[in-house]
Amino acid sequence: MSHPMVYVVEDDESVREMEVYTLRSTMLSAEGFEDGESLMQALSQRLPELILLDVMLPGEDGVGILSRLKDDASLRHIPVIMATARGAEYDKVKSLDIGADDYLVKPFGMMEMVARVKAVLRRANPAKSALTAGDIELNVDDHQVNVNSERVELTYKEFELLKLFMQNPGMAFTRDTLLSTIWGMDYDGETRTVDVHIRTLRSKLGAAGELIQ
Repeated sequence: MSHPMVYVVEDDESVREMEVYTLRSTMLSAEGFEDGESLMQALSQRLPELILLDVMLPGEDGVGILSRLKDDASLRHIPVIMATARGAEYDKVKSLDIGADDYLVKPFGMMEMVARVKAVLRRANPAKSALTAGDIELNVDDHQVNVNSERVELTYKEFELLKLFMQNPGMAFTRDTLLSTIWGMDYDGETRTVDVHIRTLRSKLGAAGELIQ
């Protein structure tokens, strides 16, 4: 089966290799590039499903590369996630204005990167609305959850947590990643919030709650 291809543009070789390795270990294909020139050469051969683009690059920076991508009719449809330095507010705003789909603030965790990549891929390529895991069926469009064909009422956050888990079977998430992904990038709450919501979610799912480990 063909997996979505992600191009990673990062000039730090060790960081680039770690990002590529992590993406490949989570059911994605990935290739790394050190600068915009090598990226453009690769784009002439194959178009990826997503580009993870660092802002700070040798030669042309990531914002300039993003602008070139969005100006090209054959490339502008490719989703782009920008990797920006902490505190580089201008880079984030400029990237979003040009057309970036999301951004990651360095330093970021590998699982947060994977979660954001998969979220953008899902938005770009909507999957089937029904997700299943064991006795649990979740309908994304109708916002409904059934266990053994019985309706289970969940809060919005509980539903989003369950959907994230079912869309990423087998993946382990840190509390910080869940806070960032479900509660928002700038959420300033306590990690105990995650524990409380997951405990309640498990309880509502009954025996099927054991699927959440």
